[in-house]
Amino acid sequence: MGGKMDQVKGRIKEAAGALTDDESLKREGQMDQVVGKVKETAAKVAAKVKKTVESAADALKNA
Repeated sequence: MGGKMDQVKGRIKEAAGALTDDESLKREGQMDQVVGKVKETAAKVAAKVKKTVESAADALKNA
């Protein structure tokens, strides 16, 4: 959930920066969006790794 929130926060900052001609705020918003996407991707990878490890552990128990 944190990744999506960072992306939304970033979009708002970027829009505010564009409206006020504040390049720093605009860049900060873009960076927040990237951070949000990275967090989202990391969470997906972690979930897949956890599922794989659990499947392997189950296979070893049943072997």
